[in-house]
Amino acid sequence: MAVKLRLQRFGNHKRPFYRIVAADAKAPRDGKFLEIVGTYEPIKGAVAVDSEKVQAWMNNGAQPTDTVKSLFKKFNVLNK
Repeated sequence: MAVKLRLQRFGNHKRPFYRIVAADAKAPRDGKFLEIVGTYEPIKGAVAVDSEKVQAWMNNGAQPTDTVKSLFKKFNVLNK
């Protein structure tokens, strides 16, 4: 099973809120996931991530999507 770290959309119309989740690559965007590793609020520009969980998933072979990878770089998630 290929695991991806990706965004799962929540919130209202034009007020998005995202969870950063570890999910099977074949699962739908807002479908089943394995674990919540953080949140992203684009309106506030805030990211809250459990970097230990992210590192554990990446050590087990999970690949972040391009968007999640850019968020990690922008907010220095993996460099803490």
